[in-house]
Amino acid sequence: MATIFSKIISGEIPSYKVAEDDRFYAFLDINPLVKGHTLVVPKHEVDYIFDLSDEELGTMQVFAKNVAAAIKEVFPCKKVGEAVLGLEVPYAHIHLIPINKESDMIFSNPKLKLSDEEFKQIAGMINEAWRSNKK
Repeated sequence: MATIFSKIISGEIPSYKVAEDDRFYAFLDINPLVKGHTLVVPKHEVDYIFDLSDEELGTMQVFAKNVAAAIKEVFPCKKVGEAVLGLEVPYAHIHLIPINKESDMIFSNPKLKLSDEEFKQIAGMINEAWRSNKK
């Protein structure tokens, strides 16, 4: 059974893409804790992040690092926090969240309600920063 993330990657469900290569896909969380809250997923379905091969896990982290640099450029913050929870959707994914204090990453915090236009603008700015910083 395909998960929501598989459907996003295949284009069946629309998303606000911020970065993509042949192996990974990054898009805005539609229930963000803060502006710039992004999810990074592998393009093939796997439930548990530690079921990825060592090589793929390492490559995913490098991809996430480059996306985080773009997020930090667009949303100045102390750091971009990383979280791996994996219970809400049975698909390995990394949350990248611009933070200025640790409480910015409490997942029970109220979620932002952004318009389609705001999501598009944020995704476009992060994508532009990501593409200009790609090595």
